[in-house]
Amino acid sequence: MVDIVDPKTRSRMMSKIRSTHTRPEILIRQLLHRQGFRFRLHVQNMAGKPDIVLPRYRAVIFVHGCFWHGHDCPLFRLPGTRQDFWQEKIGRNRENDRKVLAILLASGWRIAVVWECAVRGKHADLPGITQELGTWLRGTGSYLELRGPPVSR
Repeated sequence: MVDIVDPKTRSRMMSKIRSTHTRPEILIRQLLHRQGFRFRLHVQNMAGKPDIVLPRYRAVIFVHGCFWHGHDCPLFRLPGTRQDFWQEKIGRNRENDRKVLAILLASGWRIAVVWECAVRGKHADLPGITQELGTWLRGTGSYLELRGPPVSR
């Protein structure tokens, strides 16, 4: 399938996609802040530069975009053009995610991964996400993953 825009336009469009301070990330930060949690953002010297770091709880939170991290949900759809490129790119992202999680867990950090599909759309359960994150942070679990509700394709 041929791209509908020229390469220069596509490059400009792709460069506008943010990697930090995304809407789902800001939403999670707001939910945590309302519960009284204080945190640091995008700590540069940590593996994977976690989106949210809560040193007091020795916990980090990653807010993953379903497309960029290849989540198996209705929000992920491989582009019709340059499929080999995108499969390789997303595969590398997923491998990097696995390595970062292993490094952080081995270093004694607790990890939560919140997927974009969990906070986006009419089926998002924000009060449930807020409660689950708060309970996890105050508890002792080492890993938490929050996904969106299953939706048939």
